[in-house]
Amino acid sequence: MRIIAGKAKGRRIAGPPGSGTRPLTDRVREALFSSLGDALHGAAVLDLYAGTGSVGLEALSRGVAGAVFVERDRRVAVVLRANIEAVGLGGTVMVADVPTFLSRSDAAVDLAFVDPPYALPLASVVDVLQRLEPLLSDQAIVVVHRRRGDDPPDPAPTLKLTARRHYGDADLWRYCKEPS
Repeated sequence: MRIIAGKAKGRRIAGPPGSGTRPLTDRVREALFSSLGDALHGAAVLDLYAGTGSVGLEALSRGVAGAVFVERDRRVAVVLRANIEAVGLGGTVMVADVPTFLSRSDAAVDLAFVDPPYALPLASVVDVLQRLEPLLSDQAIVVVHRRRGDDPPDPAPTLKLTARRHYGDADLWRYCKEPS
C-alpha cells in the first residue's frame, strides 16, 4: 500500500498482520480524494476505525490541516503509529472505542472518514454518526465505507446524503452537514 498523491506521494505504508483490517484500495482512495477536491485544504480530519491510517494519511498528504486517527486495537495502533512516522506529516492516534471517543471529544471536525468493520450492525453505524454530528462544522463532509449492498445509514437530520459510489465490493456514502 502507498500514498497516492500530494506531499507524501509514493511513500509506502504497512498493514498489520492478519486479515482484521481491510484498507481501501489505491483505486478507491484515488476516486474518493478526487471527489473531495477543495474540501481537503485546511480541513480538520477525523479518521474513525483508522486501521492502517491509509485514508487519514492520504488526506494529510493532500493538504488537510491535521488528522486524528481513532483505532481501538492496540496492535493495529502500533502499525498505525509507524505509518504516521514513515509518512512524516503528523497526526494524533487515539487508542479508543469509537463511540466512547466521540462521546468524550470536543474536537471541531471538517471532514470525517467512518470505516467500521463490515460486521458492525447498521444501527451501530447510525449511533456513531449521531455521536459524530455535534462535532461537525457546518458544511462538514462525512464519508462512510460499508460493504456493497448494505443499506445507507440514516443518521442525524442535519446530515444529508449527497453521493453514493460503488467500487468492487465497497460502497462509499458521502454526507454533508447542513447549517444549523
